[in-house]
Amino acid sequence: MFGTESSLSMFLNTLTPKFYVALTGTSSLISGLILIFEWWYFRKYGTSFIEQVSVSHLRPLLGGVDSSSPSNSNTSNGEADSNRQSVSECKVWRNPLNLFRGAEYNRYTWVTGREPLTYYDMNLSAQDHQTFFTCDSDHLRPADAIMQKAWRERNPQARISAAHEALELEDCATAYILLAEEEATTIMEAERLFKQALKAGEGCYRRSQQLQHHGTQYEAQHRRDTNVLVYIKRRLAMCSRKLGRTREAVKMMRDLCVFQLMKEFPLLSMFNIHENLLESLLELQNYADVQAVLAKYDDISLPKSATICYTAALLKARAVSDKFSPEAASRRGLSTAEMNAVEAIHRAVEFNPHVPKYLLEMKSLILPPEHILKRGDSEAIAYAFFHLQHWKRVEGALNLLHCTWEGTFRMIPYPLEKGHLFYPYPICTETADRELLPMFHEVSVYPKKELPFFILFTAGLCSFTAMLALLTHQFPELMGVFAKAFLSTLFAPLNFIMEKVESILPSSLWHQLTRI
Repeated sequence: MFGTESSLSMFLNTLTPKFYVALTGTSSLISGLILIFEWWYFRKYGTSFIEQVSVSHLRPLLGGVDSSSPSNSNTSNGEADSNRQSVSECKVWRNPLNLFRGAEYNRYTWVTGREPLTYYDMNLSAQDHQTFFTCDSDHLRPADAIMQKAWRERNPQARISAAHEALELEDCATAYILLAEEEATTIMEAERLFKQALKAGEGCYRRSQQLQHHGTQYEAQHRRDTNVLVYIKRRLAMCSRKLGRTREAVKMMRDLCVFQLMKEFPLLSMFNIHENLLESLLELQNYADVQAVLAKYDDISLPKSATICYTAALLKARAVSDKFSPEAASRRGLSTAEMNAVEAIHRAVEFNPHVPKYLLEMKSLILPPEHILKRGDSEAIAYAFFHLQHWKRVEGALNLLHCTWEGTFRMIPYPLEKGHLFYPYPICTETADRELLPMFHEVSVYPKKELPFFILFTAGLCSFTAMLALLTHQFPELMGVFAKAFLSTLFAPLNFIMEKVESILPSSLWHQLTRI
């Protein structure tokens, strides 16, 4: 025993300061590399790589519970149900107020050199166009057959060329739509093309309406022609809104809402024309009609949106915001109207917590994508891009929002297993928003993710070993003394135990054990 201790002491005495510098420097380098990898993995996937490997691979090896056992079947079914729920919650919707690709998105690219749309977003639009504007009977009409291939084409110039080719054969409504969306460089030019599309689309709609009951093929063709007609009228209404003819746009949108309620085609509900109508009515400051539209669509059985929730909050805030003062409210308490306004703001913030930062201009806006994720950052951008002006127009509304919106988070249970007024906030929004929004935009994340333990641990280890390496390099003799003292203190309990064992056991027995 004493020989082992003396050899250890001799080994420690032979270690030079360079050894300690190399040891601590190598430890700092390794922990730094682990820290960089862990941080990159966390930023990309939202979880710690070490924790994921530990849970997925090491815990079963160390005797963790087998997830395939019968006792866990109920838990597995519950997790599957929650996964299905999260997938349905993260359904991507078409943006009702999406911009024109040629007249607006492409102009932004020409000016800034940045692409405002992601490939994932444009691919979803291509799928939507194929759903809206094609049917199985397209091969019967040569122009429709050409357009069916054009909607599948990835190259924009090839799509535009195909549309011109279809127009050479006949007046094709979908060909005019494609040119208005992608080739027109101004809103006025797009409106002109949509008017031509409307003339061709109405003729096709009347013909297919007469034949819709002659078979499933004619019924599908009529459904397609209905989608085309609604799409054209909606885009014409948006052109009127952008060109300042707001009352004309409101009239067209009201007619479309009535038409949508009369028809029983499920695809028509994807257009969400009432959100276009709400924005136009707010521009006219026709708040009574806005309230009437909200009463019709802000129903528990209908899917909510940021436009519905925040417009309702804006109307409640409008009644009290011009005289609202935080100091006065803290002294006398909130009145009934003020309490209703604050509750409406809390309801809106719980539905989409990303919107207030854009309305209060705490984050910069970008062009909204063609598709949005409800309750996500993409929906917040789309809402604030068009509705910020309406909040600014109502005196004191943004001040009331600024004073009250953060109080929402004190009402929501944490962790977010359940919501307060809505379903729990889905955990998949960040991943979907990163696919929908361009790379140069910093995606808003809710709730803020806490750094995993292993990132904090490796950061501390890297800093500590780097400091030791620096001190050892600057003060080699002193650090050598400290290292020897630390190792001696570390082995002191072991030496004490060995001495006690030697004093208790007979010397002959201890001799035999050391020989073994």
